[in-house]
Amino acid sequence: MIYKHNHFTRRNVLKFSGMAAMASALERLPALAQSAPDHTLNIAPYSLEVSRRKFVKTIAYNQQVPGPLLRLKEGVPVTIEVANHSSDDEIVHWHGLFLPPEVDGAMEEGTPHIAPGASARYTFTPEPSGFRWYHTHTFAGRNMKKGLYSGQFGFLYVDPRDNPARYDQEFFLALHDWNATMVGSDDGSMSPIYDYSTINGKTLGFGEPLRVKEGQRIVLQIVNTSATEPHWLALSGHRLRVIALDGNRVPSPQAVEMLHLSPAERVSVEVEMNNPGVWVLGEVRKHVMATGMGIVVEYAGRSGKPVWNQPRTLEWDYLRFGTTEASSQAGEPSAELKESVIPLTFESKFEGHGAMDRWMINGRSFPQTETVKLGFGQRYRLLFKNKSMDDHPVHLHRHSFELRRLAGRETRGMMKDTILVKAGTEAEVTFTANQSGLTLFHCHQQDHMDMGFMMLFRCS
Repeated sequence: MIYKHNHFTRRNVLKFSGMAAMASALERLPALAQSAPDHTLNIAPYSLEVSRRKFVKTIAYNQQVPGPLLRLKEGVPVTIEVANHSSDDEIVHWHGLFLPPEVDGAMEEGTPHIAPGASARYTFTPEPSGFRWYHTHTFAGRNMKKGLYSGQFGFLYVDPRDNPARYDQEFFLALHDWNATMVGSDDGSMSPIYDYSTINGKTLGFGEPLRVKEGQRIVLQIVNTSATEPHWLALSGHRLRVIALDGNRVPSPQAVEMLHLSPAERVSVEVEMNNPGVWVLGEVRKHVMATGMGIVVEYAGRSGKPVWNQPRTLEWDYLRFGTTEASSQAGEPSAELKESVIPLTFESKFEGHGAMDRWMINGRSFPQTETVKLGFGQRYRLLFKNKSMDDHPVHLHRHSFELRRLAGRETRGMMKDTILVKAGTEAEVTFTANQSGLTLFHCHQQDHMDMGFMMLFRCS
C-alpha cells in the first residue's frame, strides 16, 4: 500500500493534511441501520478458473468474477454493506454515480478505507440512470494482484424512473486482463503484460455461451475493467448499434463493425440476431484473442465450431455518435453559459531504467498537484493537452461531462465520465460543478494513477 513520493504515502497525505476532513466524513456516514442491507458485497480471496485447470489467485466480490450485478432504481435510496475479509485495507468506488465524496469510494476525496475484518454500510440515492460499475480504488504499485489488477469489479445498472428500454435479452460483459508482469520497453520504462484476457472471467470456449434466438433484439452492456489495457471487440456475422457510452444515451446511434473500450469505458449496443449460427464475440487483435478474450454466441438449434471472421483494420470514432446540436442530457443546460477554462497538461518524467515513469498534471504529481477551486453551479471547460507518448483514459468522479472537441474536431451531445486522450493530442469537455466537496480526476490506468496522475477539484 506504500505510495513512495517525497516520503509521503496516499494514506499519510490524508493523515497529516486531511485528518479533519476524514473525521468529518466519518461523522456524515449514515449510521448502521438495524434492518438488513439491500445488497451485500464480501471482499475475499478467490481462486478463479479462467480456463480448464488454469487458475488465477485474486481478490473478488462474493466469490465470483465479475461481482454480482447490482440493479438499482433511479431516485430510490439503497443501502449496500461491504465486508472486507482480505488482509489489506479496501475501498469500493461506485463509478459513474453522482454521490457525496464521503461515499463515492475514493480515499483522496474523504471516503474512509475498510480495514481488514471490518465492514461499512453505504446509503445513497442512485443517479443518473444507466450502465455504471463498481470497483476497488486502492494503490497497487508493483503488486500485480492488487487494485484493478485483481478481480474486484462488478456491474451496476440504474434503471430509469420512466420509459425503461425494451429488448428480448440483455447481457452484461466485463473485459479483463490477468497475471500481469512488469517488463521494460525500448525506452527503459516499465509497463505490464498479461497471461490471460477474459470476458466475464473466462477465456474463449471455456465459459457458457450467450444463447440467443433468431429474430431477437439483444442489448450488450460492455465494460472494460482492465487495469491498463484498451480492447477492440467485434461480433462475427453481425453489426453492433451503439446506443450509449458510459451509460448515457448518445444523440446519434450508429451501427459499427467493432467497438473500442479504454479502461473504465462502457459501451451499450443493440444487436439484431438475424444471422443464425454459432459465432465469436471477441478481441479484434489476434495476439489478444490468443490470450483468451472472446465468448461464443450461440443461436438456438445451432451447433458446430464457432465462426470468427478476422477484421482487417481497426475502426473507431467517438464523433460518429455525436451531433452539432446543443445538449440537454444529464441535467446539462441547453442554453450556452459562460465557461471558465481549466488547462490540464499531461506529461511524464523518466525515473530510471527498471522504474515506472512518474506522471504529472501541469508539471506536478499527486499529492503535490494543485487542488482547483470550483464554484457550485458554474460551468467549466477542461482543456486536456496530452504531451506524452502514451494514451490516457481520464476519469472525472461524481460528474458527467460533455465531449466538445477531440483532436481538433468539434462535437456535441455525448455525455461521458471517461474519455481517451490519445498521445500528442488535445480534447475539451464541459461540465457543471454541481457536486459539493472534493472531486477526484485521474487517468484510469492503474500504473499511471499510482505514479501520480491524479488531482482534486473542490466545489463550494
